[in-house]
Amino acid sequence: MKKFNPKLVMIDVDGTLVDSVPDLAYCVDELMVTMGREKWGEAKVRHWVGNGVPKLVERSLTGELESTVDKADFDKAYPIFLDLYAQNTSGRSCLYDGVLEGLEYLKAQGYTLGCVTNKAEQFTHPLLKDLGIFNEFEIVISGDTLEKKKPDPMPLLHAAKHFSVAPKESLMLGDSISDVKASRAAGFEIICMSYGYNHGDDIRDANPDLVIDSMAELKDYL
Repeated sequence: MKKFNPKLVMIDVDGTLVDSVPDLAYCVDELMVTMGREKWGEAKVRHWVGNGVPKLVERSLTGELESTVDKADFDKAYPIFLDLYAQNTSGRSCLYDGVLEGLEYLKAQGYTLGCVTNKAEQFTHPLLKDLGIFNEFEIVISGDTLEKKKPDPMPLLHAAKHFSVAPKESLMLGDSISDVKASRAAGFEIICMSYGYNHGDDIRDANPDLVIDSMAELKDYL
């Protein structure tokens, strides 16, 4: 059994700590109504989440994971979505089972904890505060904190430098291929959650160092 002994643990938000799809799906469907289109529904939106709001709006407009969006459509839809999500950031979202136990264990063991997400700060901070875990983290790096976001290694390297910790002594906890790519590029170890958002693909195919079903299992590996 692989054991991890990091000094720094950086944790993703959507699909790792928080199931935020119910709010995002509500906003996507309301956007579609405003745009005079058919609603997509939560199952479809769950497949699209994980690369930030602009990408989610693009996918909502094209109906595809990767496709070229009409610029005029996007320019109209994006501010509408931002307004909707500002009012519906956390009302339907919830922490996954095991998150509180996992955070409690990490804190009790004295690990330095940070949060890293591609979600913009205007949504990240309220979401974490509303769900009662904002103060668990010593740094929160959002999608617009730095010039680049995951899968670029910049956010993780920024965190390691901030705490004067070597990347090889650092661990990322995530759920998607984006998290794995960022971790590998930064020299972090990476544990992934089996339940997150990875566009319908099994996260094991991305070869993280470990896949677990609940953050409550961290005590067995750290």
